[in-house]
Amino acid sequence: MARLFGTDGVRGLANRDLTAELAVDLAVAAAHVLGERGEFSGHRPRAVIGRDTRVSGEFLSAAVAAGLASAGVDVLDVGVVPTPAVAYLTASTEADLGVVISASHNPMPDNGIKFFARGGHKLDDSVEEAIEARVGEAWERPLGAAVGRIVPSASLAGEYVDHVVSAVRSFAGSDEPLDGIHIVVDAAHGAASAVGPAALAAAGARVTTINASPDGLNINDGVGSTHLGPLQAAVVEHGGDLGVAFDGDADRCLAVDHTGAVVNGDQIMGLLAVAMRDTGTLYRSTLVATVMSNLGLHQAMRREGIDIVETAVGDRYVLEAMRDAGYTLGGEQSGHIIVSDYATTGDGVLSALLVAARVAARGSLREQCAGIETLPQVLINVRGADRSRVHTDRELQAAVSSARRELGDTGRVLLRPSGTEPLVRVMVEAATAEEAQRHGETLAAVVRDRLSL
Repeated sequence: MARLFGTDGVRGLANRDLTAELAVDLAVAAAHVLGERGEFSGHRPRAVIGRDTRVSGEFLSAAVAAGLASAGVDVLDVGVVPTPAVAYLTASTEADLGVVISASHNPMPDNGIKFFARGGHKLDDSVEEAIEARVGEAWERPLGAAVGRIVPSASLAGEYVDHVVSAVRSFAGSDEPLDGIHIVVDAAHGAASAVGPAALAAAGARVTTINASPDGLNINDGVGSTHLGPLQAAVVEHGGDLGVAFDGDADRCLAVDHTGAVVNGDQIMGLLAVAMRDTGTLYRSTLVATVMSNLGLHQAMRREGIDIVETAVGDRYVLEAMRDAGYTLGGEQSGHIIVSDYATTGDGVLSALLVAARVAARGSLREQCAGIETLPQVLINVRGADRSRVHTDRELQAAVSSARRELGDTGRVLLRPSGTEPLVRVMVEAATAEEAQRHGETLAAVVRDRLSL
């Protein structure tokens, strides 16, 4: 049997890979594993469930709720809310676990199930493995009053809005932190279609909203953070000070400045790192980023006296590094930004609020990001390669060392073996696109020559 849990929960094509039966079994297994680990001791267990706007989320969330209730867990069903809202509400309601039904930025036919532990934190790998091992096992079912209750709790979404608005007020030191700012919001027809614009307006912004009419089928369909063209055009058309785009479950956010130019996750992290450094809230003047963050971010942070701790690709690895050392800011180039003073996971709505507050306080987003350049980057996927020998083949390592010596401080080389298939990713950044392409193609050729299966 293939492993169910990936880097961000269980995902697949809804109703084929991810069925109602599997959703019930996963929920039951999660209840058993967490219960036996002492999470439910001394009280009746409770869970928070939320979903994005995919039509399949309706039957999958019902299945998860049914599975939990059948295992004796009471369920607060909050309906359509962002993933970070479920994480927050899991903590604020003192629930024993949270469950999100979403496939984030994936196409509509996909869906996923992600669990949060008590306090709104992602489950450890060991807990996910234990849940997976228990799926479909025989078990003794509770009866009568011992079965769980399912309570519709859509009003809890308002508590999440209050939380992120309170967070940006604290961040900016103002009751109206977005006063005078005009923001265009692309909600991707997703989970933040209601709460995203509501939170920005509550913080004082004038909001123009696009792509906030979900019908169950149109989530991420040519819109949102993975398709920024509509937002770029809308910001220019409506004369916005900036635009923000969420993905389907609003755990990420990208931005657009007043000219329509894209502001990526690296630039957002850099802007927030400087803001938090200035207010003394950037722990040890350190930002946590993955190895895929552009060298331009590293150069800009070095000029600002801010260190960067690098992790493997994936927001779970960013979170682990932050939690282990107590760092307060981290994220990915894709727009997953984690500000641990206010959230336990990436939160696109919170990121949008914080960026907008910085614009309100310091002026043009374009000017604030001007020093955070994005150096030309080439990414070449070499298929049919023995990924296990990437770091041990002497000739390949010699070629990498040669490229790094030639690039010096003006470029970067990274070879990443895939974790799931015979593929090696060759990434090169350089001062010019031509230089990046030349080194990338040279290294890709060496990978093919030395590691071909």
